[in-house]
Amino acid sequence: MTKQVYQQETEELMNDLNTAPEGLSQAEAQKRLQENGPNQLKEAKKKTTLSLFLETFKDAMVVVLLIVAIIQMVMGAHVESIVIFAVLILNSVVSVIQTKKAEGSLDALKKLSAPDASVLRGGQEQSIPAKEIVTGDIVILEAGDYVPADGRLLEEGSLKVDEGMLTGESTPAEKEITLLTSDVPVGDRLNMVFSGTIVTYGRGKFLVTATGAETEIGQVAGLLESTTEQKTPLQRGLDRFSKKLSIAILILSIVILGVQLVRVFLEGSTDMTQDIVNAFMFAVAVAVAAIPEALQSIVTIVLSLGTKKMAKQHAIIRKLPAVETLGSTSIICTDKTGTLTQNKMTVVDFFLADGQSGEFSKDPKQWEADEQRLIEISVLANDATISEDGTKLGDPTEIALIDYSEKQNQSYRELRKKSPREAELPFDSDRKLMSTLHTIDQKQTMVTKGGPDIVFERSSKVLLDGEVVAFTPELKTRFQKQNEDFSKRALRVLAFAYKEVNANELTLEDENELVLVGLLAMIDPPREEVFQAVADAKSAGIQTVMITGDHKTTAVAIAQEIGIFEKGDMALTGAELDQLSETELTEQLEQITVYARVSPENKIRIVRAWQDKGKISAMTGDGVNDAPALKQADIGIAMGTGTDVAKDAAAMVLTDDNFASIIKAVEVGRNVFDNIKKAVAYLFAGNLGAIIAIIFALVIGWSNPFTALQLLFINLVNDSLPAIALGMEKAEPTIMQRQPRDPDSGIFTGKTLISVTYRGILIALSVIVAQWLGNQQSAEIGVAMAFTTLILSRTLQTFAARSNTQTSIQAGLFSNKMVLLAIVVCGGLFSLTLLPGLREVFAIPAAFALKDIGLALALAATAVLLMEITKLILVKIQEPKTKSELNKN
Repeated sequence: MTKQVYQQETEELMNDLNTAPEGLSQAEAQKRLQENGPNQLKEAKKKTTLSLFLETFKDAMVVVLLIVAIIQMVMGAHVESIVIFAVLILNSVVSVIQTKKAEGSLDALKKLSAPDASVLRGGQEQSIPAKEIVTGDIVILEAGDYVPADGRLLEEGSLKVDEGMLTGESTPAEKEITLLTSDVPVGDRLNMVFSGTIVTYGRGKFLVTATGAETEIGQVAGLLESTTEQKTPLQRGLDRFSKKLSIAILILSIVILGVQLVRVFLEGSTDMTQDIVNAFMFAVAVAVAAIPEALQSIVTIVLSLGTKKMAKQHAIIRKLPAVETLGSTSIICTDKTGTLTQNKMTVVDFFLADGQSGEFSKDPKQWEADEQRLIEISVLANDATISEDGTKLGDPTEIALIDYSEKQNQSYRELRKKSPREAELPFDSDRKLMSTLHTIDQKQTMVTKGGPDIVFERSSKVLLDGEVVAFTPELKTRFQKQNEDFSKRALRVLAFAYKEVNANELTLEDENELVLVGLLAMIDPPREEVFQAVADAKSAGIQTVMITGDHKTTAVAIAQEIGIFEKGDMALTGAELDQLSETELTEQLEQITVYARVSPENKIRIVRAWQDKGKISAMTGDGVNDAPALKQADIGIAMGTGTDVAKDAAAMVLTDDNFASIIKAVEVGRNVFDNIKKAVAYLFAGNLGAIIAIIFALVIGWSNPFTALQLLFINLVNDSLPAIALGMEKAEPTIMQRQPRDPDSGIFTGKTLISVTYRGILIALSVIVAQWLGNQQSAEIGVAMAFTTLILSRTLQTFAARSNTQTSIQAGLFSNKMVLLAIVVCGGLFSLTLLPGLREVFAIPAAFALKDIGLALALAATAVLLMEITKLILVKIQEPKTKSELNKN
């Protein structure tokens, strides 16, 4: 089996790459640059704005509307056709703008490339543009540098690299010159550095083994190109519904046209041409009545309103459909660090030789000598600081130690001022120790912190109740057992010791024969609000899965504490996941709640596995390694403090990096979908009423009750305001007790379908009665009565559309003031059609009087009153008692 570069001997690797310790010659470097191309990422060709614009016209309902508009133009109804064309173009422009806003993941990735790098060329150090680096180059690193390519370490001096954007780990990786013999994930390749990461401490030199697309970050870019964004449940539902509706409208219109033409030829006519034109216009009117022309715009507006609500919950929506998708989510794959936890290492326990642990006394005056010395060492053998403005500078572990001192009412500044540093032995990844020299109690004292096992081995004495005693095997066993207990709790442990010395300088030999003082244990603790958020997710039928780059032990410990990992659940590492076949993963998927040490490919596989089960999956992340999975997920959620790459690949950004904000946003998302359903149901109930009235008029032999312009006015102008107002309804009381909705379910299911049909029939009946009453005077008055009753009943229907389970009074008549405002404005818009000059345009004769309007209003109000009464009766008879019943709303 071919060895990976981190498994090869350095000499062997340099031979394979045909290079030397003094680097490549300038000529050889130029030759390789020509052969392999620059050290930068390639970007796939994007769709042009024109192609995106044309794609919007592939929707089935749009095709039908285009056909209708063309027919109307041929028939001479130019105003109606122009209105339809204008609406279609407006919807297309909005769609293209939203799509263009979503682009940019690869651009953000490119920005991570270092602009310049220091390399050895022919034994001479020189600075070159990072894009000119080739495999075989020797690159020199200093603290603060971006790593410009992937490579194998040749030299290192206390080198630490922040690889969080690739591995997800919260602390910098400590690098060392070593040979790894087994396959390990990126986070455990201690002898490698990776493009795009940042050197936080120390220095180093490495051999470039991969550039451009071949680097780890380049492979992430490749995954970004190969993953496809998923259509949201709402988009899929509307697509299916549009196709079915369009086919039904075409069939209905053709049937009506056929019946009309047969009637014309059978009955004979004095003006055959005009009658054929009227037959066509009748069929067109049916199509116009059935298609909710403003649907796309209204859905977009309601989703936009949802983005404002989510912004108040610290969730910024980048891709509009994500609002509704979040409400349909059934799986949340979440990162650990910073999302479930505070991303802040915190000391949570201590241990002294006398067995003390838990919490210090809050009053330092009551401390024993052991406690005082433990705090002193933790602060003195420490490079972290807190600036005057509160900014914390330094390694997260060291910051945790000075935070702990401050928490114990012991100022770290006072301790350092009292015993300033006189000499030091900096931390080294080989020794795993740090020592500093100070004068404490008039004695020169070296204080040391480091890994427990190292300190135990170098200690010969121990501080016990203020006395220095021998470090007996019994005491050593006590400390080792406590260290193991801390480790089982996934705590990071440091040991602290000291030694009196008689010198002004420190040597490595001084770090022996130490006096052990105690242990401090720390962890990145869970956010307080996460416990309730995980519980709320469970009650809403949402499973939370932790996916982290951290170690399995740490991940499981946190997951158990906050309620994600329970008895019977499984935890896998990325390597263990790779060993599972697709069948095995599918079988075990629902029991695996923790994944640790995962790769970008692992994350995509996990998300796809849930999607294959038909689950709507959300994925959180903040690093470059998360970007492909964020893009693959139904909704990608990036952290506000994360990389630009992650944000650009995601549909939503959390400004507070808090898991609890996701659950709050889920509630908003569910409410948004409910409101979209209410708005769509409102539109289709009104359209259904118009279609039934038209078909009834056709069958009975009456004239067409509406003109195409009247129907366009109702669909585009009158109905838009109430539909938008319904998008502002507050959440139903049971919204977070439901199970996530089935993504394959239609827009109209259960009670919604029944409600739409019932309301449509009542509107139709009121219109039919109105036309019959008007026909007693004349056919023209009959049309005016039908139009007036239709527009008034559809407007007043807004009250009934506010809820399927509550009347408008029960929901709070004034709880959504926008509904009342919309109804008032619609009344004003209708009154405009009665003005001289507009009456003729809307086919309202001069004889149509105030009493006729009053009669139409009475018929419309009666229909809406029946809707509310029926709802009240049905709710009393069949109150939902189970979650499954709630989900049918």
